[in-house]
Amino acid sequence: MDWILSFQDYLLLEKKYSNHTVKAYIQDLNFFKDYLNMNFDGYEDVTGVNYSMIRSWIVDLIDNEKSNTSVNRKIASLKAFYKYLLKSKQIEFNPLSQHKSLKTPKKIQVPFSEKELEQLNFSKDYEFESDFESIRNKLILDLLYTTGMRRAELISLQMNSVDYSSHLIKVIGKRNKERLIPLLPEIIQKLKEYEKERSKIDAIKDASYLFLTSKGNKLYDNLVYRVINNYLSAVTEKQKKSPHMLRHTFATHLLNNGADLSSVKELLGHSSLASTQVYTHSSLSELKNTYLNAHPRNKENK
Repeated sequence: MDWILSFQDYLLLEKKYSNHTVKAYIQDLNFFKDYLNMNFDGYEDVTGVNYSMIRSWIVDLIDNEKSNTSVNRKIASLKAFYKYLLKSKQIEFNPLSQHKSLKTPKKIQVPFSEKELEQLNFSKDYEFESDFESIRNKLILDLLYTTGMRRAELISLQMNSVDYSSHLIKVIGKRNKERLIPLLPEIIQKLKEYEKERSKIDAIKDASYLFLTSKGNKLYDNLVYRVINNYLSAVTEKQKKSPHMLRHTFATHLLNNGADLSSVKELLGHSSLASTQVYTHSSLSELKNTYLNAHPRNKENK
């Protein structure tokens, strides 16, 4: 039996992982299988490996200048695979049960400031025409920043995702988990304007999807990334200008302005508070400034 193929079905059908995530897992497993074949005399039985074989692969990856982060991600794929084999009683011992992840530097991602995003409205490079693509692109930016949804979630939005009467939008997150996110009145208005322009497209091929290309096709990852990167380049010199950074900024700005962590967790669609806490470093900086300005014993501000 092809256990890698069986594992793929398990991830897709039972765990409800996205196609992108499953593809990455299976790719890592196949790389490992190829390594075994080349370095252990044609050995291909991934269910019968021991930790020394895996450790040999880790050393090879490092020798080929793979970063610790990249190595950890590949090993995470193997960990999930062997946990699956253990659960399905195909192995009696997980060869990675005692493995410790390689140390990686903690990167602090600096979100966009409120001032930077406000400047978009005054930037000549951000002036939009009234054509379909311009209206769509402005809405993409505003929707990502005001809802914190993921790029994949935005792309998969359906025509019936927006509840105009309740000012809510239904988002399908990871593992097909649904959540409702409130919409600001200005976003509701921009959605109506966009839908009006969308209806003018001659040949719509992916009619069920809310966001389309000018040719009537469903949006794709690179297009959304380019929209965000191009327009944010007009107001910031920050190196990373991705859709995820808008999600990061959304969470940070809410926390800076008094939102509680559990509420932000629900809006982001996180399964645990631990995932949301990564966004608190920036709000802590804001909190520190508030504290220094407000505390009576801070004489430097008197």
